[in-house]
Amino acid sequence: MRMPKIVKMLIIGMAINITGSSFLWPLNTIYMNEELGKSLSTAGIVLMINAFGSVIGNLLGGSLFDKIGGFRSIIFASILNILSLIGLNFLNDWPWYPFWLVILGFGGGVIVPAIYAMAAASWPNGGRTTFNAIYLAQNLGVSIGAAAGGFVADFSFNYIFMANLLLYVVFIIIALKYYNIDLDIHLKNDEGITSAMQVKDKSKFTALILLCVMFSLCWIGYVQWQTTIATYTQSVGISLKQYSFLWTINGVLILAGQPLIAPFINRFKEKLKLQMFIGLTIFILSYVITSFAEQFTMFVVGMVILTFGEMFVWPAVPAIANKLAPKGRMGAYQGIVNASSTIGKAFGPVVGGVIVDMFDMKMMFYSMILLILIGYYFLYIYDRGISKQDT
Repeated sequence: MRMPKIVKMLIIGMAINITGSSFLWPLNTIYMNEELGKSLSTAGIVLMINAFGSVIGNLLGGSLFDKIGGFRSIIFASILNILSLIGLNFLNDWPWYPFWLVILGFGGGVIVPAIYAMAAASWPNGGRTTFNAIYLAQNLGVSIGAAAGGFVADFSFNYIFMANLLLYVVFIIIALKYYNIDLDIHLKNDEGITSAMQVKDKSKFTALILLCVMFSLCWIGYVQWQTTIATYTQSVGISLKQYSFLWTINGVLILAGQPLIAPFINRFKEKLKLQMFIGLTIFILSYVITSFAEQFTMFVVGMVILTFGEMFVWPAVPAIANKLAPKGRMGAYQGIVNASSTIGKAFGPVVGGVIVDMFDMKMMFYSMILLILIGYYFLYIYDRGISKQDT
């Protein structure tokens, strides 16, 4: 199967889009605390509101794809983000900074599910390959953006806002040139969008929700590496440079590790549920090993294992959602998937922080293992009410 050109351009667009947003997200707390003089609690509240702005954007972006198409959805959100970034370049003090940040979260939330759905509609036979390619593009964007963001911020935070704006301008130029294609043939069949919005058989939607509960639980555990585990590494003498290197390992391994898992993925490419069971098991192994880590080497081992776990789980969820989606609901289903991951990212720091404050890091690791075990249950039952050919 040869990947269509439009899908390749969507993958490139996703990489540019995520690179732009990744310039900013690792530095938000530092900017609000050190440049704007706000407390860490205030910064945390702003970031949580930003996350929920993304959730709303995810849900709306998916629905907009179904109603007006991916091209218009992406252009609408890109214009919104460009206007927000122009605002950030000229009005980046308080309270304008959080205002622009929340709008950026909303706009970015609209774009991601639209790209996922548009790629799936453009290459109906792509299956997991489509979503894995987008997943790789996202991680490439995060790696480049996060690394470059810190370098640029050493000169001036204003350059961060300018670089982000420039990348979104590049993204909208690509979108205007390549994304204006007719996908109605994939969206409107004999059912039509209106009737698809009123499907009597709710079993697939129920399956999607159960799957997304599992997805959110996995993300609650995953973001501990960015929050409670990050703090824990400092307490045991791991430097910030070493901690940052863990994420470099994550990004490189996601790309370099594809040939290692490819034979298994190809052999069981139609058994996405099995792939996710294996991924969840690998997550648990990572938390068990990291719970005993006190030296940098053990944290590296934990991160390597975690990375292999996400390579099995993250691309499989949108691939299953695409299979479950009735005609005319492809975008909405991708929006729900992206919203569920964003909810996990939003609540993860709070859940982990409360557990550590009330108990200790050991209890945090045990709690994350328990969440994954609960995720096992939701993964096991999610497809009970539908035929196996849909999963």
